[in-house]
Amino acid sequence: MMPPYSPSLRLDSIDVFRAVTMFLMIFVNDLWTLEDVPDWLKHSKAAEDAMGLSDVVFPGFLFIVGLSIPFAIANRKKKGDSDALIIRHIAERTFALLLMGVFIVNYENIAGEAMIVSKYVWEIGMVIAFLLIWNVYPDNPEKKGLYTALKVAGYLLLVGLAVIYKGGDVENPSWMETHWYGILGLIGWSYLLGALAYLPTRDRLTWAIAGWLFFVLFNLAAFAGMLGFLDPVKKYVWIVGSGSMPAFVMGGVVASVIYRNNAGRNAIGSTFLAILIVLGVLSLVYGFGTRPFWGISKIRATPAWVGVCSGISFLAFAFLFWLVDLKKIKSWANVIKPAGTATLTCYLIPYIWYAIITLAGISLPMYLRTGWIGLVKSACFSLLVILLTGAINRVGIKLKI
Repeated sequence: MMPPYSPSLRLDSIDVFRAVTMFLMIFVNDLWTLEDVPDWLKHSKAAEDAMGLSDVVFPGFLFIVGLSIPFAIANRKKKGDSDALIIRHIAERTFALLLMGVFIVNYENIAGEAMIVSKYVWEIGMVIAFLLIWNVYPDNPEKKGLYTALKVAGYLLLVGLAVIYKGGDVENPSWMETHWYGILGLIGWSYLLGALAYLPTRDRLTWAIAGWLFFVLFNLAAFAGMLGFLDPVKKYVWIVGSGSMPAFVMGGVVASVIYRNNAGRNAIGSTFLAILIVLGVLSLVYGFGTRPFWGISKIRATPAWVGVCSGISFLAFAFLFWLVDLKKIKSWANVIKPAGTATLTCYLIPYIWYAIITLAGISLPMYLRTGWIGLVKSACFSLLVILLTGAINRVGIKLKI
């Protein structure tokens, strides 16, 4: 029997968690503009057995992707969508994230001097194309043709940007390559695997846990040298991050499935909180237990990184669930709310910001970009981006895939 579930169930803490994570993501992504940044805030190098705040934010976001999947699919089922239609939607979202990810990664490898336009003009055009294609247009039948034309214009703009693209070495430039899929692309692949793992079994907790453990153990087996027999196919087909990234997504799925299966029972709040804490502690034990073997590294996606960051995500969600859903203390998050509801828009705004200020020759004095003063500047920048997101949402610009 399929466990009963209610599509109307909602946890405000998920949106708040997403908003806080986006604030931190924009903050750490701005650290490149600073000097004298403490090591504990930065990404650790691949060879290091270490982890900074920058290495925790992305896993937290993937965990939130997993938290959202059961609720999103339940809402679509409530509207009458078939499994085939939901799979189509999953594929469309994945394609959008992969396409944006590939373009952003190629921008990072651009040979600006070899192109007919500035790399920053190319960057602005890229984001404008994304906005044209994936903006949430009003439900107005009279302007449907206009909105379709804007979407087509966005795709044509991407094609034009691809045609003029030059990457790599200025002396011997190359065309666009996959390189890696970028943050958005990695989210896309992880979302695809997590959503397809959840869809056939829905809120069956045993299957959700099995999916989570599969990716965790796949990652462990890859580092333990137990997957050598898959080497012939590895360069063609492989689980993103050797299982690490979908493991974060499925951890979030497990948390939501537990809540959804027990939401109608008495004392669900305290019980769910205790379960989240136990899962967090167990994940930390796993992470620190495997650290002596391969170290902790985001770049190498080691089992210790998976365990520690999963533990942090479970415990962070537990705290926000207690604060926001149980204690109803959530007005503090109103200022960053746009980051939780218009996340993709919020993520892309800095690309336009950096391009415009570079083209305009605007640069803050070094004393405002150094040490703790610089960190305050980056925190203010993150907040400004979120406020800008809210402002442009109110005039009808909001990306949704």
